[in-house]
Amino acid sequence: MSVRTIRLDEVEPQRWRNGGGFTRELLAWPRVEAWRLRVSVADVESDGPFSVFGGGVERWFAVLDGNGVELTVDGVTQHLTAESAPLRFSGEAPTECRLLDGPTRDLNLMLRGMRGGMFPAGADEPWRPRAAQCGLFSSVPGKCVGSTDIVAPARCLLWFDEAPASLTFIPDRADAAAIGWWLAATPQENAAWA
Repeated sequence: MSVRTIRLDEVEPQRWRNGGGFTRELLAWPRVEAWRLRVSVADVESDGPFSVFGGGVERWFAVLDGNGVELTVDGVTQHLTAESAPLRFSGEAPTECRLLDGPTRDLNLMLRGMRGGMFPAGADEPWRPRAAQCGLFSSVPGKCVGSTDIVAPARCLLWFDEAPASLTFIPDRADAAAIGWWLAATPQENAAWA
């Protein structure tokens, strides 16, 4: 079972053009300049608009830290906290973010020419990805069990270019609002590949 381990604290933050925060890109596949799949963590420091992504990009968003955000996507407003399910929306949709009470840290999954999603990881619960590729973003330390055991430090992305039949996350502690997130991606039918 081949897996990449990308620790959040080892990725250089990139400041946004509008100065409202910064992003750490954990994964861009197959290439940074022509990604089909992108996983990142954003630190949002002030209210403002999200970048627009055309070309059929599907976005998934989950709050990791902080008191949450109010996202207005295409005129529909939702409050999101670390206890909320991830929000799925179009990258083309005009999106405004308002911090509820201070900065937040958020997990983002973007798919272009792919289908998939982001799902809360349950402690010790097997997950059977129906995807070509998959990953785990661990909020707390633990181990990811498949055909072998893989150590998962806190704030780390484990990425499998070939999804195993089953994975289980066993956290060292389960007292966090969310222990982690499963991420899945598979090509859309007839998708054009670069």
